[in-house]
Amino acid sequence: MARAATTTDAFNAVAEPRRREILDALAGGELAVGDLVELLGLAQPQVSKHLRVLREVGLVDVRDDGRRRLYRVNGAPLQAVHDWVARYERLWNERFDLVDDVLGELEDAADEAGTGQGD
Repeated sequence: MARAATTTDAFNAVAEPRRREILDALAGGELAVGDLVELLGLAQPQVSKHLRVLREVGLVDVRDDGRRRLYRVNGAPLQAVHDWVARYERLWNERFDLVDDVLGELEDAADEAGTGQGD
């Protein structure tokens, strides 16, 4: 099965680490390209390219503010990513609960062994 283009799919768009960094930066509020360049230490053309991809999949919105263009996160397309990851979160939580049970049993055994030695 062919992989979807990064410009049509939120999953593929956020697979790129720099785009995730941009989304993280924008999570704090609107920023202009220049602000993102400064925050991330990337060249302006790189930031603009990533913003274009994020805009095309709907992950960021842009508005004009005088001569500046301000970008902000649009969380709606991230819902599909969240829903997919949530299934794995439940799996990991179940596994962590099992690890907690085993650790608890080991602690109980250690406590029992420790009290039996001094008597």
